[in-house]
Amino acid sequence: MSKVIHRADTRGLADHGWLKSHHTFSFAGYHNPERMNFGLLRVLNDDVVEAGRGFDTHPHENMEIVSIPLKGSLRHKDSMGNEHIIQQGEVQIMSAGTGVTHSEYNNSDTEKVNFLQIWVIPKENNIKPHYGQKMFAPEKRTNQFQIIVAPNEREGSLWINQGAYFSLGSFDKAKKAFYTLKQPTNGLYVFVIDGSISIAEENLNKRDAMGITDVETVNLHFVEPTEVLLIEVPM
Repeated sequence: MSKVIHRADTRGLADHGWLKSHHTFSFAGYHNPERMNFGLLRVLNDDVVEAGRGFDTHPHENMEIVSIPLKGSLRHKDSMGNEHIIQQGEVQIMSAGTGVTHSEYNNSDTEKVNFLQIWVIPKENNIKPHYGQKMFAPEKRTNQFQIIVAPNEREGSLWINQGAYFSLGSFDKAKKAFYTLKQPTNGLYVFVIDGSISIAEENLNKRDAMGITDVETVNLHFVEPTEVLLIEVPM
């Protein structure tokens, strides 16, 4: 097993007033040559947007974009004709492909919204842009992993243009679990949304992360009640 640990307090921070964004990997004004990516996982931003504010219309191309609201909701509009509200408990994906423009705003005029913005480098460039959004029942990830994103819509997941798998889990204190990679040559990126996990004699707390390679199965011990996101990606 090979591993790299990214502690929460080592992430880059962009504070624009209306937006506070913690960057796990190099992004915009934050550049760290040792934090460019984990395999094909290119961006993992932990964004907090003030009430009524948001990202004006801007373009993307040839990137797989996954958004996971942790608190609050987002108002989405794009050049594909989609206009939706993405709430806590839902997941949104966009395959930007040949090009798409979109805006994302906090849907509340009184409360902040916190969401994870994640980019994965695509398997194939210049595909037709694609949008997806789905609510995932929280009880189906209690003390187990729930697949939310996959390349083939397995188990009711959303699909993206890459051999990547995203799973959420909500585990009680002292529970143990294991994750077997779908492809043994892939890597696994473990991001602790909240709580505490022990993996390979390393303790990870809220917003800490670990990238793991050269292993087929990863064992996790949940030290406290924990919300966790697993991202399996080609290396």
